[in-house]
Amino acid sequence: MIEIGSKIPKRYPVSLAPMMDWTDRHFRYLLRLISKHTFLYTEMIHTGAILHGDRKRFLSYNPEELPLAIQLGGDQPKALAECSKISEDYGYSEVNLNVGCPSDRVREGNFGACLMETPEKVAELVAAMDSSVSIPITVKCRIGIPGKESFEDLCRFIEVVKDAGVRRFIIHARIAILGGLSPAQNRQIPPLRYADVERIKQTFPDLVVEINGGIRTYDEIEERLKKNDGVMIGRAAYETPYFFSEIDSRFFGENSLPPSRREILIRMQDYLDRYVLGEPNSKPHFVLRHLLGLFHAEKGARSYRRILTEQMFSHYTRDLLFQAAGEIPDSALDFIPSQNKKRNFESTIASA
Repeated sequence: MIEIGSKIPKRYPVSLAPMMDWTDRHFRYLLRLISKHTFLYTEMIHTGAILHGDRKRFLSYNPEELPLAIQLGGDQPKALAECSKISEDYGYSEVNLNVGCPSDRVREGNFGACLMETPEKVAELVAAMDSSVSIPITVKCRIGIPGKESFEDLCRFIEVVKDAGVRRFIIHARIAILGGLSPAQNRQIPPLRYADVERIKQTFPDLVVEINGGIRTYDEIEERLKKNDGVMIGRAAYETPYFFSEIDSRFFGENSLPPSRREILIRMQDYLDRYVLGEPNSKPHFVLRHLLGLFHAEKGARSYRRILTEQMFSHYTRDLLFQAAGEIPDSALDFIPSQNKKRNFESTIASA
């Protein structure tokens, strides 16, 4: 019998947010090429897809992606417990419960952010999950929902769920508006309340508390790490993946240099070849679409994106990726962040 609460999650200063339709195994492989240490998350996967769908399709990943957490969506203890065990058997590092997605479709299924209305229900879910596995169960949530948006409401949610065994909370520092806003609008319109997340860490110092929402620069990461255990990066990671080329040196104390964009393209072409040859009904654009932001803000980036976009869906040939990269100057292809920008993460937390 596994003791509830016995699994203490590791602390990762920077992680990749789970993003529907974006953080699939192809993008995670790309990001792992750029950063060896960033903690990665899958897209949210509903329990029904695992229990009744193509399990291999939903759960397969590249071993290089580890450490890797799977994010589950659902509202049934038995199903979540079973899917947690299946995920552990597949080798995932953690299982995360989605209590933050505000979409109408998710709300109609009675999971995601609407679960913040009933902390006791979330506690029941995570207790069932926690008792079925030997890896950590974690929760990603918002700071609240309409009618449950005060700091006191958030404290009560954390207190109840913590007592069920959760030791890592990833908190998006906005409330979730349920109904009336799209998921994209829910990432922009509700105001950020970083102070609420920081107060949660102060109130529950024994928990691992990570902050998410609107963080896009190294300076912002450093600032947030002064009062939080970790920072989760979402859209900025997808829009500008090479931003992560300095994450390992700045926040994990890594001494080796990251790969250049040219090296990344070479390795992604090898990956693409294996994917196209090795999987029936493979679609090259499933991989190539994740490379559109690799040269964000660099000279030639617009032409690079245009060539890929025009051809990857219907006219893919093996030279397409490097044909597009021919629009990029060598200085950008071969650029590697300077070592003198490195800093040891331990010095950051020591001064916090």
